[in-house]
Amino acid sequence: METTIAAGHLAAQQDGVITAAQCRQLGLSPIRVTQLCRNGTWQRLAHGAYLVAPSRASRRAFIRAVLAGYGPGAAVMLGTAAELHGLEAAREGPVHVAIPAARATRSRRPGVASYQRTLGVDDVTEVDGIAATSVLRTLADLVLSRERLSAVALVDGALHEGALRHPGDLVPYITGRRGALAARKYLAEADGNAESPLETRVRLRCADGGVPPEALQYPVRTAGGLILGYGDLAWPRDRLIAEADGDEAYREPGSLARDRRRQNDMTNAGWRVLRFTWQDTLRPGYVPAVVRAALGPAGSGRGRVRAG
Repeated sequence: METTIAAGHLAAQQDGVITAAQCRQLGLSPIRVTQLCRNGTWQRLAHGAYLVAPSRASRRAFIRAVLAGYGPGAAVMLGTAAELHGLEAAREGPVHVAIPAARATRSRRPGVASYQRTLGVDDVTEVDGIAATSVLRTLADLVLSRERLSAVALVDGALHEGALRHPGDLVPYITGRRGALAARKYLAEADGNAESPLETRVRLRCADGGVPPEALQYPVRTAGGLILGYGDLAWPRDRLIAEADGDEAYREPGSLARDRRRQNDMTNAGWRVLRFTWQDTLRPGYVPAVVRAALGPAGSGRGRVRAG
């Protein structure tokens, strides 16, 4: 009983997970562990890893268990590492695991994507005891593997949150790798003033259509200098604002009403406000066409349209 309690205390510090090796260290025999799983007290999550409180299963518990099953030298990577570092929201997709290139991979497992990778010492860190590729290595891997809008949005977010100081810091991590040429272009387009992936998408659509915004998060003021709000994208010379309307912006009670009041205040101050959703950005020409129409003759020759 005491060893079982000790196992519970240890698991509580590890998202409810305990490994087979830790069980042996505590004096719990394989037979006893099997009994605990059979009677429902514990749950086997992955090879050599168990959940001590099955009713409290979490995404992080599964990630920890999967990694434990691969043994020393393994580390989560790509989107899974991004989750742990807070670079992206948690997803329900597969757990991505990097396995030392010299080690034979195990058979395929449900919910797991494994890759043989040679990682340097500086490429791996720990997040609450979970081995993961470092922030810079994670960002580089994702930028190299994603399409342009997603890649630039990821870098924008990292810059905005302070996880990345400068896009150039990723250059050593992408140099010489497949996709490096395109990745360098993505890094050159990054802007940490964008506050959401949707803002990045709207900005890039505008740039591609020849009407790039003159400013991001632009302070809109009254005649007396009072700030009414900040426009996501702005063309101050034309007193035009474009807002990126993500669904998450209106989940907080009262947020929609506050946003509408802010728009009314901007309109009364002489600004025009356009609003774009994620769906709007799926049509490459739609966003810049609306902005160009709002700019009128002044916006007809603002820039060259990006091919493709």
